[in-house]
Amino acid sequence: MRPLPSLVRAALALLAAALLASVLVAPSGTAATASAYAPLNRPGPALHVAKATLAKALVCHNDLRTAPGEPVLLSPATGVTPVQNYSWNYERAFRAQKRAWCTVTMPFHTLGDIQTAGEYLVYAIRTMHAKAGRRIAVMGHSQGGMSMRWALRFWPDTRAMVDDVIGMAGSNHGTKAAALSAPEGSKLPPASLQQGAGSNFIKALNSGAETFAGISYTEIYTHTDEVVQPNNTAANSSSSLHTGNGMITNVATQSVCHGDVFEHLTVGTIDPTTYALVMDALTHKGPAVPSRIGRASCSKLYQPGVDPTNVQTYVQVLAAAPGLLAVSVPFVNVVGAPEVSKEPALRCYVYADGC
Repeated sequence: MRPLPSLVRAALALLAAALLASVLVAPSGTAATASAYAPLNRPGPALHVAKATLAKALVCHNDLRTAPGEPVLLSPATGVTPVQNYSWNYERAFRAQKRAWCTVTMPFHTLGDIQTAGEYLVYAIRTMHAKAGRRIAVMGHSQGGMSMRWALRFWPDTRAMVDDVIGMAGSNHGTKAAALSAPEGSKLPPASLQQGAGSNFIKALNSGAETFAGISYTEIYTHTDEVVQPNNTAANSSSSLHTGNGMITNVATQSVCHGDVFEHLTVGTIDPTTYALVMDALTHKGPAVPSRIGRASCSKLYQPGVDPTNVQTYVQVLAAAPGLLAVSVPFVNVVGAPEVSKEPALRCYVYADGC
């Protein structure tokens, strides 16, 4: 096994440092009771993003109906595109498996309003399910490991279309990294503010139920996560899910490999233990079962699909830097994302009174 070159590790470490202040704590706003939000089974609203725009954002590979294994929708993290997040790791692994997968490209490098990203995911889930003629998996890293739950929460028809939800360091309950907040009055992209532990978005996301019957949820996190916090113990893991009727596995990589050191960025891109858990979920009924994994991944330095001799590995890691900097550094925004001083208002469909 060739070691992962120091250049890749150094580049990922720099990007991790850029993200250290990301997913900031948003203003908590007015508290809302569970009954203030939409009933769990109220039909979702019409999509407002143009259909042509949604269709252009969804790119699929291999035949969704006939390719072996469960088709996978890859949802990107905050600040990056699917190409930057997955083309040099999971896409290469899926290609080797001859598995069908699709990617969805969100506006503004996934820095815009996550409620809008939710519409992209609703369209992607519906389209993939129709083309595949079977249920699909939705998988993502960081914001991408959480945002599909917005679609499932507020568009109930999508629940019967999804078999697996797989989150890698998902920001399911935001972050409490308050000490990392930007100076008061700073403007940041909407997705950064929406992923604070006290945000109105996070409260609405988790209202009523965090999971739904018939769906398997595999939530993978790492105790060394410096972005989504707290994730240092099983009891208080921000990434974990607990309520609702879905089948749930919450698992820290350290519970499989005690010495696992992969942090927020690397857990969703190169960590072999995360990959093993992902594949266990995709190849078995129900969520991942950590006891099936064994310790074979613990001695590996990177997951299948990552090729340290391929220049694209370095190109995509470095290409992600501008978007990741925009996540958390005020006034450093070269990717065109909007900047706001408070999180976007919740859409009317979120509330019990509706639109």
